[in-house]
Amino acid sequence: MPPPDHLGSAYIPVDNWVYPAMTRLYSLGYVDTMFLGMRPWTRRSVLHLLQESQDAILRDDNAEAQEILAVVLKELETEVPSGDVPRGTVYGLFSGYTRLMEVGGTTLRDSYHVGQTLVNDYGRPYQSGFNSLVGFSTLNEMGRFSLHVRGEYQHAPAGEGYTLAQASQLSLVDAITYAPPNAPQTTIPEGSIAAQNPFRLVEATLSFHVLGHEISGGKSDAWLGPAAGGSMAWSNNAENIYSFRINRVEPLRIPLVSRVLGPMRYDFFYGSLKGHSYPNHPWVHAEGFAFQPTHNLTFGFERTLIFGGAGHEPVTLHTFLNGFFSINDTTQTEKYSRNDPGARFSNFNLSYRLPFVRNYLTFYMDSTTHDDVTPISAPRRSPFRTGLYLSQFPRLPKLDMRVEAVSTDCSTHICSNGSANYIETIQRQGYTNKGIIFGDWIGREAKGGQAWLTYHLSGKEWVELAYLTKKTPWDFIAGGTTQNQFKVSVVKRLGPDIELNGWLQYERWKAPFYKPGLQSDTVGAFQVTWYPQLHTSPAQR
Repeated sequence: MPPPDHLGSAYIPVDNWVYPAMTRLYSLGYVDTMFLGMRPWTRRSVLHLLQESQDAILRDDNAEAQEILAVVLKELETEVPSGDVPRGTVYGLFSGYTRLMEVGGTTLRDSYHVGQTLVNDYGRPYQSGFNSLVGFSTLNEMGRFSLHVRGEYQHAPAGEGYTLAQASQLSLVDAITYAPPNAPQTTIPEGSIAAQNPFRLVEATLSFHVLGHEISGGKSDAWLGPAAGGSMAWSNNAENIYSFRINRVEPLRIPLVSRVLGPMRYDFFYGSLKGHSYPNHPWVHAEGFAFQPTHNLTFGFERTLIFGGAGHEPVTLHTFLNGFFSINDTTQTEKYSRNDPGARFSNFNLSYRLPFVRNYLTFYMDSTTHDDVTPISAPRRSPFRTGLYLSQFPRLPKLDMRVEAVSTDCSTHICSNGSANYIETIQRQGYTNKGIIFGDWIGREAKGGQAWLTYHLSGKEWVELAYLTKKTPWDFIAGGTTQNQFKVSVVKRLGPDIELNGWLQYERWKAPFYKPGLQSDTVGAFQVTWYPQLHTSPAQR
């Protein structure tokens, strides 16, 4: 367990290279107290994980683990100043970056119905043609306080969405008449789409550390699941929300309970969702608990609840507590009243380093259900994402492979017409923020999967081949849909401060409801990121 620590620490963004590096280190058999299904992690929580495993990594003859240890410790060097002195103030520009992207062909940008061409990208705008972004992030840590800000100028050209007839048909699938105030809808890109040139805060979080918790307000990432391709409960597929958060960032041991369930972590946040019109301005809160009964097994429970909305019910302490403690079914009368507990989605996930091959193979599973206490109690109606991660091949230690299968098309009649997951009787634009699903990109009533083959040039450089596929049935989208993507990416460093990230993606898709015949698009992108040296000042004694 980490030593007592009163110092505040900023969250590491979930798209940072530290996460795949630490996940690989975990699957190589180290950092035993890492909770894979509760991200983001703070800089100091990652530091404590490495400090726990440092002796074992240096003692073993595993060059890959030793290289990861070295590069991540280098990344966190301002948290452990040289000499026998405590950490002082850390401040400065953490990163500056620009991404240039050219998109050819017709893309998909409707995560709530048909699909997306770009997934897990913070809901950034994109259209056919030239797209770009320029961003920066700052890091400030002083005593118990930390402040992390990440902002971007984003550009996407004008585009063309659905016809009025297509938009009306999709809206009726959601049981919404396509007319003002429910036209236009952020979940249905219709008509001429203007060019986008916003400046957006991707993250902006002020935190205070107390007794192993980060108590924060602002915009922060959340990825509540162990998989790499998506998270049923919460991901970075959509733009982050503004929220109040209490996150137990360090493992906690509870007398007697931890003798059976091991150390635990929990996370709670509460905020508002944007872009809804049916009803408008709902609120959301999520709470998760995770336990680690053995070094190889971690499991967790999570619940997301969406409630409120103009014209439906007020957002008060009473309505919050009503949903927070509600576990029972609701009647039709209650559902349409001011006593509605809200749209309740429950999640169960686990990760397990398999016996005899714990240094090679990790199995993980992520599942969710609507209006049940947990997916364990309703497996036939519960969407899932499962995966296997092979952290190294025999005699090829720099090569790893990951395969994931995902389905939100369950085997019961309730999973038809797109009505089972990420939508609800009242919250008909439910699991979205600004029109994009903030859970798993696979969306409603669909099946698919992803696979990655990665060759690690160093601890933070790699070459990767990736594949993605998705199918949506006819009963949800007329004619069904099919997506297949092939992607190659390269991440390379020019010295310690400059990262080059280039990728090329080719997609083929069929969605006869939207466009006749086989369609395709190609996305080429190149990003340059500068990581300047952070500044430090001595701690005040």
